[in-house]
Amino acid sequence: MINSQTQSTLRSFIKIWTDFATSLDTVPVIDKLRRGKFRIEDYQQFLINHRQQVIEGSRWIARAASSITSEYAEQRSMFLKHAITEHRDYKMLEANYVSVGGKLEDILQAEKNIGSEALHAFMYSRATEPNPFDLLGAMFIIEGLGQKKASQWGNQIKEQLKLDDKQVSFLLYHGTHDDDHMKQFEETLASGILEIKGMDRKIIKTARIVARLYRLQLEEIGHY
Repeated sequence: MINSQTQSTLRSFIKIWTDFATSLDTVPVIDKLRRGKFRIEDYQQFLINHRQQVIEGSRWIARAASSITSEYAEQRSMFLKHAITEHRDYKMLEANYVSVGGKLEDILQAEKNIGSEALHAFMYSRATEPNPFDLLGAMFIIEGLGQKKASQWGNQIKEQLKLDDKQVSFLLYHGTHDDDHMKQFEETLASGILEIKGMDRKIIKTARIVARLYRLQLEEIGHY
């Protein structure tokens, strides 16, 4: 059952998401996609940069789980399940990259761009703190992208570049599977963690920070 405190927090998330989603349309790589100007080179760079985020994602979630104390064992289990679910998703990105003419060694050896560096430095910093439930704000932004944007972007890329489903499998997969992750997010939010003093404000602030850093990560695609 979602209580009034959880509902209030979710309403705050709606405002954050609306602002974030609107701002993404002005990011160069997304703007090109919206205008039908996306090229195969843009998709290759998108895949290279996204792989770094996906690899680090399961790691910081696992780190966060290890920082959760025993009285929150149920919530710790959710974090661990989430990390396990996503820990090999980067393989799809590698396969997509090779399928559109990229060399496997290029995506394997690519460095993080400065947006990715900033995003993951923040994530790991938070994940090492005791009971870092404010990272649910990060999950809201990242899983929200999967739920609300991945299929849209995947289908636009497929159409503009004349690709098949297998070549955009990462985006299409997350567009159909991240609904379950968002359900887990809401269940964890309603599990009692908002009773921790100030946690609602921390979660909302973390969502805002991650929205900014994620946008920076997209803005820096192709820059190393």
